[in-house]
Amino acid sequence: MSMRIYTMTHKKFTPLPDPLYVPLHVGRACGENLGYLGDDTGEQISALNCYYSELTGFYWIWKNCHDADYVGTCHYRRYLINEKEQIYTEKEYRELLRKYDLVTTKKVLLNNSYYDGFLANHNIRALEMTGKVITEKYPEYADAFEQLVNGRQTYFGNILVTSKILFDEYASWLFSIFFEVAERIELETGEDAYHKRVFGFISEFLLLVWVTVKKLRVYECKVGMLGEKAETGELKRCLAECFRNRDVDLAKKIFLETREKRPDVLMEASDITGELHLCMQIIATAGEERNHGETMILERENDFGRLMEIFSKLNRVVSRYRENSESEEDIRFLGEGKISKTAVWVAVMMGKESESEKKDLMDRMLKYLH
Repeated sequence: MSMRIYTMTHKKFTPLPDPLYVPLHVGRACGENLGYLGDDTGEQISALNCYYSELTGFYWIWKNCHDADYVGTCHYRRYLINEKEQIYTEKEYRELLRKYDLVTTKKVLLNNSYYDGFLANHNIRALEMTGKVITEKYPEYADAFEQLVNGRQTYFGNILVTSKILFDEYASWLFSIFFEVAERIELETGEDAYHKRVFGFISEFLLLVWVTVKKLRVYECKVGMLGEKAETGELKRCLAECFRNRDVDLAKKIFLETREKRPDVLMEASDITGELHLCMQIIATAGEERNHGETMILERENDFGRLMEIFSKLNRVVSRYRENSESEEDIRFLGEGKISKTAVWVAVMMGKESESEKKDLMDRMLKYLH
């Protein structure tokens, strides 16, 4: 059986040397030619990339790839990886697909229902109309959609590998729904690029609906990240400059403005090093320290790398205290004077314990603070 996995991209990158992975420029009709195979050839919807994101590549594969028995999709930065955290080879995929119908990402566990999360970040009319269209066109999927949209799980990234037969079946189902939804709602033209990609977002969830109803044998695996998003790197550079200038107000302003435009900025797939979460913690700590008349952490340390080390260490110490496994080294760290009572308080408040449990945890740690 022949197999091909298309690496979706919208920018220049270094392709994997493995010929299994073929770069596919999605949305090429909307920008410059990067020199890769483009989704603006043959039967295509490349010009709609602002609404469909990587799905314009999905559509192209469905309509134009006819010489592979198995097909897959990944991103220029995201690949499915095995238990050794290595990118899957064709041999490994062949072994998996003897036992499973489809290989995709592990499910994401959300803090709230999928519906509530979508409502908070996107055009809810698109999701509600998707449910209505499914009820009309595919009533056998309606109950699963209703149950799962109020659940707390979804797939992400539109990353999968399966037989071309199943891929085509899924694509036919998916686009028949979205094309109908697009006829019934007014797609937002004034939205920023992130929020316009409404069908790209909903499709991640619909994969879960589809495989659930089809009762497919699905193998879920981790996603490996190669490199960092340009937007993430730029945000960290701006915050590093704010920290260097000890300007917590500007750091907070930049962070909140970026998060408003890109709600995904703190997702694991974007913040692959966890440093943006630490930046958020530093900003909160510095602000609280100032409010309490304490010397701000940025007055004591303003180097980005050192701040990452200090707060990473603080969080590890708090974690060990939560598990009642603190060490003499942890006690020494608390007594060195590098962090304030407020810094510990912010770190403890990030946990999920009850208020009384957090108070007990604080009391245990405060005994050793310098």
